[in-house]
Order: sequence, then structure tokens, then C-alpha cells
Amino acid sequence: MDLAGVARLLADGTRAAFCLALLDGRAWTANELARYAGVAPSTATSHLNLLVSGGLLVEERHGRHRYVRVADRRVVELIESLAALAPQGSARPRSLSASGRQQALARARLCYDHLAGAVALAITDAMIERGLLEWGPEPGLTGKGALWLAEAGITVPGGSRRPPVRACLDWTERRPHLAGAVGAALCAHALTTGWMTRIGTTRALIVTPAGRRAWHDHLGLPPAEL
Repeated sequence: MDLAGVARLLADGTRAAFCLALLDGRAWTANELARYAGVAPSTATSHLNLLVSGGLLVEERHGRHRYVRVADRRVVELIESLAALAPQGSARPRSLSASGRQQALARARLCYDHLAGAVALAITDAMIERGLLEWGPEPGLTGKGALWLAEAGITVPGGSRRPPVRACLDWTERRPHLAGAVGAALCAHALTTGWMTRIGTTRALIVTPAGRRAWHDHLGLPPAEL
């Protein structure tokens, strides 16, 4: 493995911004990423070609349109881990709107296919306190947790080699949140039921009034804290 080559790919600020944006699990076009990072489309295309050839991103073509997405969950884990190591407060928002976006991402966001941010940590902590998760060197779902999922109507797809529960280091909270198949199922349920919804086209999320009631009913989370 060319570790230095991977490091060089992520050492560029524009390419790093692209990778962070793509953690929302969606496929983006070069023009969308160019607008997001504030660079010319030709510059975005050049950077994306490097990320695709380096194996961090994959491309999909639909007619005349080219989309890119994160290659797999290993890349997601790499990007999140590196972001968690970055010094906090090293780059201040350049505007009030940028500051608002940053705060929204820190509050609640998508981390590929599971929840991240302060809200995700609150959910994870509540599940641990209620004995739904075993949280240690080898995290897992307890029998009580499996019953809780069924009662809440949350279905975890079977037949996958993916671990049911995994701890993912949260780059804004600097503590691990719930990931794995259970984390993905919880996130999908929250979005499908309208407990949480996207803020515009970003990966930031907001807890809806219905979601505040649901998280309180299912996990005892105070609505005011969500």
C-alpha cells in the first residue's frame, strides 16, 4: 500500500473538502463540488481525477453526467479519523453563514450512512446507559437492545458481513458514536420516519418536533437538548 500516496491525495485543502462533503453518502457532480469548495469546474475535475485514480473515490456515469462518491466504508473511516486528529479551531469560518453551517454540522450530520455530531453522541450515550449497547473494545448489541430495535420498528438488514455495531470516532465531538449495521438502520429509520431531516443540500441534519418526541419516548432524551 502506498501510504505516502494516500497522504498526498488528502494533503490538498480542496481535495480534503471534497472528501468531507462526500461523507453524506451521496454521489456529487464535479460542478456541485466546485461550487461547494469555491473553485473552478476545471480545477475540481483535475482534483477529482486524482482522487478517483488514487482509489479514494469512484465514478458513475449516467448518460452525459459524471458523478463521484466515496469508494467504500474504509475510506469513510479514514477521512473521519483524520478529521478527528485535526486541531480544533484551526480554521475559523469566514462568514456568519459559514459559521452557521459549521455549527449545524457539529450538532447533527450524516457520516456516510449513520448519524454523527452531538445528537448522535447523545443517542449513543442513552443506548449505553439503558443497556442496549455493550461499549468497550468489542462493542455490540445486547439482547435488550435487539428487543428495543424491534419495539421501535427499526429493522437491521441481515445477511451482511458488516459488523452489527462499530464505534466511529466523531471528528467534532472527539468521542466515538454508533456506526455499523445498527447505526445505519437507526439513521435510515430516523430519516424515513421524519424524526430527522436534512438542512438544505448539506449533510447537516435537524431533529424535527416529531423526532424530539420520539427520541424522548424511546430513549428518554430531553427534547430541549435536541
